[in-house]
Amino acid sequence: MNRYCATLAIAALLLLCTTTRTFAQVDALEQEAFQQATALAGPSIVRIETIGGRDVVGELITGTGPTTGVVVSSDGYVITSSFNFIAQPAQILVTLPDDRRFTAEVVARDTSKMLTLLKVDVDGLEPLAATPKDDLRVGQWSLALGRTYSNTFPNLSVGIISALGRIDGKAIQTDAKVSPANYGGPLVDIEGRGMGILVPLSPQKSDETAGVEWYDSGIGFAVPLEDIYAVLPRLKAGEDLAPGRMGVTFEDTGPLAGEAKIEQVRPLSPADEAGLAAGDVIVEIDDEVIDRIPRLRQVLGTRYAGDTINVAVRRDDEIVRTDVELVAELSAYEPAFLGILPVRLPRDADATGVEIRHVYSDSPAATAGLEKRDVITAIDGTPVSTAADLLKELGRKLPDTTLTLAWRRGDAEQTAEVTLGTMPDELAEELAAASIPAPDEEAERPERGHLSRQLAGDERRYWAYVPDQLNLDYDYGLLVWLHPTGDTMESDILEQWRAICERRGIILVGPKAGNISGWTPDDAGFVKAVIEEMRQTYPIDPARIAVHGFAGGGNFAHFVGFRNRELIRGISTVAAPIRIPPPSNTPEYRLQLHFISGEEDALAEPIEETVEGLRKMGYPTTWISLPETGRAYPDEATIERLAGWLDQLDRL
Repeated sequence: MNRYCATLAIAALLLLCTTTRTFAQVDALEQEAFQQATALAGPSIVRIETIGGRDVVGELITGTGPTTGVVVSSDGYVITSSFNFIAQPAQILVTLPDDRRFTAEVVARDTSKMLTLLKVDVDGLEPLAATPKDDLRVGQWSLALGRTYSNTFPNLSVGIISALGRIDGKAIQTDAKVSPANYGGPLVDIEGRGMGILVPLSPQKSDETAGVEWYDSGIGFAVPLEDIYAVLPRLKAGEDLAPGRMGVTFEDTGPLAGEAKIEQVRPLSPADEAGLAAGDVIVEIDDEVIDRIPRLRQVLGTRYAGDTINVAVRRDDEIVRTDVELVAELSAYEPAFLGILPVRLPRDADATGVEIRHVYSDSPAATAGLEKRDVITAIDGTPVSTAADLLKELGRKLPDTTLTLAWRRGDAEQTAEVTLGTMPDELAEELAAASIPAPDEEAERPERGHLSRQLAGDERRYWAYVPDQLNLDYDYGLLVWLHPTGDTMESDILEQWRAICERRGIILVGPKAGNISGWTPDDAGFVKAVIEEMRQTYPIDPARIAVHGFAGGGNFAHFVGFRNRELIRGISTVAAPIRIPPPSNTPEYRLQLHFISGEEDALAEPIEETVEGLRKMGYPTTWISLPETGRAYPDEATIERLAGWLDQLDRL
């Protein structure tokens, strides 16, 4: 038995030694293959340095170290990541592998894939060969290269391809380390061919710093080099490439969304001009089958403004085909205005039309003869049962559009031709608060009054005021207070708003900044989570959710409001001009803005410029300019006017 055991032990030891030696040999061969692939790609990899520019972009401190580019044409063209130039440098320098250095000029940009084409005055360069996209496979080796640390030999990070067709079909995903050290460098295969160009990208964001937060995380992206070569002639000609837009919206755009049924067609958009309509279901793009919305995003993600696509839609039982020329920017949208404020019915009411609470003077509705308590029943023959139905129909119209409006007054049915107007910036000053009946005292209700809470699953806290007479059968407006730097102002705000909340049916909530010294972009997720928690607990009207901030809290209110337009319908600020570029106004995100400032305040002029700019973009924008100087929070009368604005966010 002992001899048998010894024999087995010796055999196992020999096998282990053989296996260990085999593993070591394989490891050595892999390392040699990686070095050979890097050496093959090396002549096409250049170092890029920048001089001058901004130190900070948004919340990001820009770097000053060298970055990377890739030769794509022998006559001096280099492709790289646009992230390398977010500081807007005064000068760009390119150093070749042989240490020759040249000043580079920006030729064109691809804002869809965040790429920039440079030109240096030199010939005889070696462009990097591209891996055919059909050869790419999940799981194959991928080498992320840069020429950052040394110009002698590229820096190297080894990984595999994790996924293909990521970021709406634009990118390869790799688990190799990708960071500013190799942004603009190549992702190469084991043969030294270029799979793609490394860039920071994000599935959720598209700004100039999107995706940077994932550096060295094992989630990196590269734009296929074959795709870059396909549009290189356009870039070399100086054409900036931008994402192509059709001008359609869908009810659901998430990863599990179903068929691509159009919910809205943006007026004057390419889709509108091509004859597409709400209710059409997109089934093909350029002969590629579209079975779900994620597939549509994949196909459209690689198209550019100026491209013409052939779209097939299912309309009733018929397949209709049409050509659509994509554009970079859709025409500025300005909401059409009928001129009514709807009655807010109980949540479980069986509505058969939209009852009018108020008709605005000199509005299209007033001109047509509509009155308080009339019930709107149809637009252009399409029945409308609720305010949401009416908003959906009006969202498809432009100002100056003439339509047929049907309504009921008592038992009499009436119709009239109505030409829609533009939403006024000034509001009805004397509008009485909408009454909410007292609740059934025996009904079980959630906490009311002045509350202090901790967000579920989070250590952060917020306070709230919920009207004592909360009636769960009716929806309430939600005002999110974003405090100034250094002071939550909880007791002051509560004192000024308590009676207004009771009278006007408003729930007030005050998230607290993670650091009392000021709000940061990371706090935006917390604020959104607080809103969602309040919506789950209380009956909140989705048409009357607004953020309201003072001074530094006002600046943060703009950030939160624009970032969450699918959730927030109003942004109100005191002593706070906009510090960030506002997004384009769109019919699917109904957003109104409100500003309060002092006439003699140093911020009065920038706030006036902000208001004028927003109005030109089509945003309904109300501005209260007070004679008082200084930057104190407004008095009771001004707050009452602000509450009236919140009460009218659902005007149509």
